[in-house]
Amino acid sequence: MNIHESAEDYLEAILILQERKGAVRSIDIVREKNFTKPSVSVAMKRLRENGYIEMDADGFITLLPPGEEIAQRIYTRHRLLSQFLKNLGVSPEAAAADACKIEHDISAESFDKIVAFARAHGLLDKAVEQ
Repeated sequence: MNIHESAEDYLEAILILQERKGAVRSIDIVREKNFTKPSVSVAMKRLRENGYIEMDADGFITLLPPGEEIAQRIYTRHRLLSQFLKNLGVSPEAAAADACKIEHDISAESFDKIVAFARAHGLLDKAVEQ
């Protein structure tokens, strides 16, 4: 599945906001990501057109199965990579920022090997893996 990093970021943000707030609207994404309203509007239109989200008449956004799958994959990578880096001694801020960069580009093979190594060496918290 080939999707741009920015679309992955939007889908991940929707997932995080849904977990935190329950319901998500475009303005929530604007505030969360500190993006402009027009850029979020254009991104939501593209995500709708590509079948990743749907938006109801009141502007509430729901992830569709393909969008949910991508969002979960990226968010899982983010959480695991952040935890791994923090347990290596990286500051929480740098770990989160670096995880954001790595999560989009790392291959599934490399990610799986990092997770296996981290598990074998006790570098992941059980709560983060769920």
